[in-house]
Amino acid sequence: MTAQPRAERRSRAPYLFVAPAVLLFVAFLAVPIGYALYLSARGLRLTGKGIFGTREEVFVGLDNYVKTLTDPEFFAGFGRLALYGLISVPLMLGLALLFALLLDHAGARAKRFSRTAIFIPYAVPGVTASLLWGFMYLPSTSPFSFLTRELGLGEIPFLGAGAIYPSLANIAVWGGVGFNMIIIFTSLRGIPSALYDAARIDGASEWQIAWRIKIPLVAPALVLTGLFALIGTLQVYGEPTTLRPMTPEISQDWVPLMHIYRDAFTRDDLPLASAASVLLAAGTLVVSVVLLKVTQKRAFGGMQ
Repeated sequence: MTAQPRAERRSRAPYLFVAPAVLLFVAFLAVPIGYALYLSARGLRLTGKGIFGTREEVFVGLDNYVKTLTDPEFFAGFGRLALYGLISVPLMLGLALLFALLLDHAGARAKRFSRTAIFIPYAVPGVTASLLWGFMYLPSTSPFSFLTRELGLGEIPFLGAGAIYPSLANIAVWGGVGFNMIIIFTSLRGIPSALYDAARIDGASEWQIAWRIKIPLVAPALVLTGLFALIGTLQVYGEPTTLRPMTPEISQDWVPLMHIYRDAFTRDDLPLASAASVLLAAGTLVVSVVLLKVTQKRAFGGMQ
């Protein structure tokens, strides 16, 4: 008689353990996504007779999506985002790989201190990091501009039209290198040291070991960090928003998320902002899946 209740309790145990995660997923992901989809099909219309009317929320179908897809400013934000990503993503991943390889070198010293020092910027919130770098960019408070003024070279236009992209990318690189370095370094530590010993016996240099053995074997980690960097680039919001009061080069809709925020909370058009959010999320998903498939084929094609 007691065997059956025990079996029933055991069969329920996995569901009890999974239940908190499922509830959190439904409450904070599934429900908001469903509400955004519902809201994106609604619209605010002026109803009533005469010059006075009332704003009512009505069903508009795909009108908000059409309006978003035909908005040139929305796609101009993607163009600016592409320039920003072309600077920040390769530099971030390149430095992360370089630091990981240096820390994995047999002759490296102070590895724990170096890992911590490189990782610490990632622990700084993005808005805080943007404020810190913003003060270092402003001509009146920048130590770099102070030095150039003392040398008679004038101020450095960090927030000018020609430098705004590198200045924003610098904030992302400063904060993101440590996180990506930890992922790549952890992957490097999983490679058997016997491979390195065999290569050294065959006369391979440390550079050849890094190029011929380490980098190919950490390809999955590079794919993962590249995917994270791409998603992070498409979600850029805090850095340009924080620096916007400091420079006229950053507009109210400089990147897609700033455009969505403006529609939702400045123009009070939540349905239009919801449609743009759905399009941005769907685009991010499609690009991520395509990138993952392409990089996986290239990285693992020779192993199959």
